[in-house]
Amino acid sequence: MAATGTTTSAEKGRRIVGAERQTLAKDLVKRYTSGESIRALASSTGRSYGFVHRVLTESGVQLRQRGGARRRKKA
Repeated sequence: MAATGTTTSAEKGRRIVGAERQTLAKDLVKRYTSGESIRALASSTGRSYGFVHRVLTESGVQLRQRGGARRRKKA
């Protein structure tokens, strides 16, 4: 899935607050709920896994379990 250009690598580590954070949060929520992983989101936005995880949980998203489609259900 393609990145939407929310941030660039030149901005890595810069504090994101206010309206900019809300816009980024909406974009991350949309992409995560459409199936993109937290790691993929972090990589494409130049942010850390922890930052993306925090933004998603602050936005009220129910996170998927680890393992994705490879995980087998117990009998």
